[in-house]
Amino acid sequence: MPASMFEFGLFGRLRQDAGQHWEHYVAHPFLQQLGAGTLPEAAFRRYLTQDYLFLVHFARAYALLVTKFHTLPEIRAAAGSLNNIVAELPLHVGYCAGWGLNEEQMAREPEATETINYTRYVLDIGHSGDALELLAALLPCVAGYAEVGLRLLADPATVMADNPYASWMQNYSDQGYLDGVKAAIELLDRVGQQRGADARFERLSEIFTTATRLEGAFWQMGLNAVEKPVNAW
Repeated sequence: MPASMFEFGLFGRLRQDAGQHWEHYVAHPFLQQLGAGTLPEAAFRRYLTQDYLFLVHFARAYALLVTKFHTLPEIRAAAGSLNNIVAELPLHVGYCAGWGLNEEQMAREPEATETINYTRYVLDIGHSGDALELLAALLPCVAGYAEVGLRLLADPATVMADNPYASWMQNYSDQGYLDGVKAAIELLDRVGQQRGADARFERLSEIFTTATRLEGAFWQMGLNAVEKPVNAW
């Protein structure tokens, strides 16, 4: 999936309209330090713990998305994304184990304010809006991580040798993950065409940009763990 594919269709328009908020998200100092291999381990552990809690709620949001559809192809597409997240959780837990974090430990951890703000916002959009609005809230995470992975691997400042975060970067530029992102972007386009995205663009952009801002705050939460240590493990 070439990086240029992020620039087209409804997703491309929403991404462009998010402007500096999108750039802050996909090029956040957390990611710059991660790519250079200089990110403090405490910051990454804080992120991993909260990301586990985030994924649980993200699965709930995709389960909600399934109920918003009426045709079997759309239901299959939403259910496929839900299944991918549910399947990702054991992989996430296995990865976290390498950082000294087990599932029971992460499940007991209180949710950070940033985790609550982001996940409840997405779920609120899902409960109050339709499938198109919920997709607009979900796509910054789904597609943004793919763009992050591809950008980091293409950045000459990124260090892969002896970088403890190398496998994390490779995971989000993996072809399997990129295929799932492509499917999600195509679903957004199809639903947008069916449900009047052009006439609703201002509202969709507001949702997409808000979710993008909350993504940036999620990275910052990791960095804040170094400046303001928390008892997360």
